[in-house]
Order: sequence, then C-alpha cells, then structure tokens
Amino acid sequence: MNEIHLQNLEMLHLLWLVSILAGLFWYASRRRRASLQLLLGEGWEQRTPDFRRGTSRRTWKAVAILASLVFLVAALTRPAWNPVETTVSRQGRDVVFLLDVSRSMLAEDLAPNRLERAKLAIRDCIEQLEGDRVGLVVFAGNSVVRCPLTVDYGFFRMMLDGVAVDSVTKGGTMIGDALRRTSTEVFDDQDRAFKDLILITDGQDHESFPLEAAKAIGEEGIRLIAIGLGDENEGQPIPIASKNNQKSYLTHEGEIVKTRLDGSTLRDMVKTTPGGRYFNVATGVIDLGTVYQQLIAGAQKRSLQDQEIQKYEEKFQIFLGTAFLLLMLEGTTREKPKEKIRG
Repeated sequence: MNEIHLQNLEMLHLLWLVSILAGLFWYASRRRRASLQLLLGEGWEQRTPDFRRGTSRRTWKAVAILASLVFLVAALTRPAWNPVETTVSRQGRDVVFLLDVSRSMLAEDLAPNRLERAKLAIRDCIEQLEGDRVGLVVFAGNSVVRCPLTVDYGFFRMMLDGVAVDSVTKGGTMIGDALRRTSTEVFDDQDRAFKDLILITDGQDHESFPLEAAKAIGEEGIRLIAIGLGDENEGQPIPIASKNNQKSYLTHEGEIVKTRLDGSTLRDMVKTTPGGRYFNVATGVIDLGTVYQQLIAGAQKRSLQDQEIQKYEEKFQIFLGTAFLLLMLEGTTREKPKEKIRG
C-alpha cells in the first residue's frame, strides 16, 4: 500500500468528540463505583462478582463505541491510496472581469451600492463556469490585476471578496487604460478568439480614450461584454464616510456631486469587438450567470494543455464498514441485569 492520502483532513477535528465521550465513560464508571461503595461499605467488590463481570462488559462496550467513532471519523477524512497517473484534457475560454471600483460605484441606486451588487453578480457567475480560466482586474484612475487567469475559483473568490474602492490608489475612471492593461498583462498572445472581457462599470470615463482601446482589443479578436450600472437620466449622490457616522455625500465647490450611467460610450465600445454585447442593467437586477450561459458557455472553446494528475483510489468504505461492525458487536453485548450480593 502506498502513502495514505486524506482528502478531507479537517474532519480530524471530530476526534475531540471521541476524547470527550471517553471522559464521560470514565466519569460514569467512577460515579458507579463510588455509589456502590457508599451503599455497601468497604469490601463491596469481593461481595459483588457480578458487578465485576458487568464492569468488564461495560468497558468492552465503551471501547467498541469509541473505536467505531474513530473509524467513522477516519472514513469522513476520505482516505485514499494506490495513486494512478491520469491524463486530464480540458477545454474552455479565458474570461476576465474588469471591475470599476471608482467612488461613483458607491452610489446606492443599486442596493446596497453598485460595487457590492457587481461583486455579488460576479460570484454568482463563477458558480456557472465550466472549466474556463478566469481573471480579475479592478480599475479607477489606474488599474490593478487582482487575479491572473486561473481555474482556481476559490482563489478568485478570495481576491474578489477583498475588492473595495481603496483597492486602487488613484481616483478617477480610466476605462481605456484598464482595457489596454488587461489586453497586454492578463491575456496571452495565443488564441485571442477564445477570450471574453466582461466590463462592469457606470461608464463615466475621464479622457482615457475608451473607444480607441475597445477597437484595439477588437482587432485582436477579444470580445467585449459591457454591463452598465446606474440610471442614465437621474444622477445619484456618492456617499462618503463621516467621522460622526452620519451619512454625507461627495461635494465639489459646495455642490453635491452626482453620478449617472454613460450608456452611450459603452454601446459604442462593444460594437467595435467581434460579437460584443452591451447589457443596460441600470438600477435593475444583474444576472451574470445567465449572460455566461447565453454568450460564453455555448461559445467555441479551445483545447487547453493536457495535465497529468494522480488519482487516488478512495478506501473510506473499509473504515465505514469497520465502524458499523463494531457498533453491531457492541449492541449484542449485554450487561448483567442484576448483581448478586454476598452477605
């Protein structure tokens, strides 16, 4: 047998329950002996041979129960051995989420705000992925690669959870710069036709030439899917933190700054990329899972590099069967119903 591989190691914490139960058995035995000594006085053990035999049976039953729990915990860890080399072939696309984290994304026309609603939508979309590589770039006045392309969705979620408006040091909204950085630093140079960029923003750009950047990625075969958040007609104030915990809003020259969705720029951008789509969420519901299923899941996928993995044979059945066998043996062992006392 090769080295044992435990695939659910955290279940070993349940062994604490076994030690607690063992302590309870020991305490019950001590209490039982103390009660008989109090009732019968000194020398009670010599006058109660049936009790001694019953003690042996109780000890066996306790050991059987404890051992069965140990084997049950061992089964829950999913032990496996006898690894076999297996070749896994994978197909998929490269999907990068480009998320606006500028202060305007704190507007509350989507509850609790645009940014948190966007993060929730991305989490829902990740649940729909079918082997695609996924990446995350956040931007405001500059852009930061939070997660390079990966199939480790757990790591992606961890990086997404930490996203906030302070994830980027420079204020503003430079969509064009973010598109250019994503194209050069996240996507590789191969098979550009199998790449999707999902831009989530309110569309307000500060002269970073987003339309020209969209044309450039379109010429490389990258598809742009834009998600517009916010109301195009009615502006919304931008909440800011205050020292007295009272709600206040961003102001400029004494006037409250309001932000609204610039949908026209986003519509023009997606038209310059092959198969580009614009979704005007406005203040409604974002369902990126449906977007993924409609546009990405069924799209052509490229064959990705084959990977050699070691697949272990799971053997939890052995431990589970042993646990049930011990419980059955414990159930067939009976204690003496009465104890004879020698006078």
